[in-house]
Amino acid sequence: MTATISPTPANQAISRIHTDLFIGGDWTPAASGARFTVENPATGVPLAEVADADADDARRALQTAAAHQADWAATSPRFRSEILYRAYQLIMDRADEIAAVMTAEMGKPLADARGEVAYGAEFFRWFAEEAVRIDGDHTVTGDGNNRIVVSKQPVGPCILITPWNFPLAMGTRKIGPAVAAGCTMVFKPAELTPLTALLLTEILAEAGLPDGVLNVVTTTDPAAVVGEWMGSGQARKVSFTGSTEVGKILLGQAAATVMRTSMELGGNAPFIVCADADVDRAVDGLLVAKMRNMGQACTAANRIFVHRSVIDEFTEKLTGRMRALVVGDGADDDTQVGPLVEAKAVDKVATLVADALDRGAGATCGGARPDGPGHFYPPTVLTDVDPDADLMHTEIFGPVAAIIPFGSASEEGVDEVIALANNTPWGLVGYAYTRDIDTADLLSTRLEVGMVGINTGLVSNPAAPFGGVKQSGLGREGGRLGIEEFLDVKYVSRPIPKR
Repeated sequence: MTATISPTPANQAISRIHTDLFIGGDWTPAASGARFTVENPATGVPLAEVADADADDARRALQTAAAHQADWAATSPRFRSEILYRAYQLIMDRADEIAAVMTAEMGKPLADARGEVAYGAEFFRWFAEEAVRIDGDHTVTGDGNNRIVVSKQPVGPCILITPWNFPLAMGTRKIGPAVAAGCTMVFKPAELTPLTALLLTEILAEAGLPDGVLNVVTTTDPAAVVGEWMGSGQARKVSFTGSTEVGKILLGQAAATVMRTSMELGGNAPFIVCADADVDRAVDGLLVAKMRNMGQACTAANRIFVHRSVIDEFTEKLTGRMRALVVGDGADDDTQVGPLVEAKAVDKVATLVADALDRGAGATCGGARPDGPGHFYPPTVLTDVDPDADLMHTEIFGPVAAIIPFGSASEEGVDEVIALANNTPWGLVGYAYTRDIDTADLLSTRLEVGMVGINTGLVSNPAAPFGGVKQSGLGREGGRLGIEEFLDVKYVSRPIPKR
């Protein structure tokens, strides 16, 4: 079944998308016939009705993936590589269409959506290249009696679970290495943004991905669907991007069958502006690190630590830039800040800001939710934020920059700010602006995070290993390490004949 919506120009791409489950190469409705509505967060207007799967549908999808695993693993690396490269080309050819769908269901401005299309497609190109570079090892034991042959094989059927905030890139970042490694998949996209994932599924089928390799299940009951997969004993790996709370549940379920796990969980990123920083460059970087996706990113800068010697200049320039951002429907070309994804997201941001203001913070811009339709919250700058404010200890996931001073006229305060930055259970990414190479090295070493951006507000890149430490997750996605997460190591010992 395809979507049924009004044939406006913005919705033409959505009207052509298959909205059923994709199992064994066929588009099929949920066994119960249930469907759920996907809405535009800028307007509240329904976009499509999508199949709503239950545990029985999930079981059928995983059984299909398991049945196709052996044949798929036996395909050549070059065959898998060429599928990924064709899919990359198809995504780039249809970039405007994909961006329009993404903006409609998720809200991000079209310019940002086009950027995500290019970023997401690059994972397929990267892993197309990695597919033919899966290596091994060969050596001889120390006593000279045996050969040691080490090879890598696909881990087996994989569970892929993606969030709503990057509906294309989170799919390609997981599907790319699984395809390259030779793993079959069951894939559950987020219920808020399933249309982009379904369009990606169509593209992979068009690129020649064999039936049964990728099986896609949309649902409003993720606990039932994913719980069926996790307890089945057929899946051998789960790759999840989402909240730390859900990640902990999945880790507990994975323990029952000792399943391989990759967990990209929450973040509470510090953004440090040292006394010697280029303030203009730091403001530019913060706008990227904070406002990408309206702040709805695990890599978003949450806690902005600024040295007292530059805090007034930084705050003034940041406030001017944030106040000038154009808020509106992401489908409008002039829009720079779209809506948040749902009403609950706005409620959360508003509650966090109100708590900070009640504790003595000031708002140099924004700070109050607007009236009218859509799930909007204005770009907001908060100053003098109390360290005990709730937004210091949780992901804001909204367009709010909370500024905290450190240091003094006589102290650079590097040790102080490192202690403040590390005072969190999360450790995904940190950002720092300084012109001193020794300070940069010190911060890079001592920040308890998996990724550090020095004088840049953007760390995500398909060629880099994305992931965190502490409660921000396990494993890495992208880069040379990304495919390793989908491979098992096998060692074969062979006696050396004696002549």
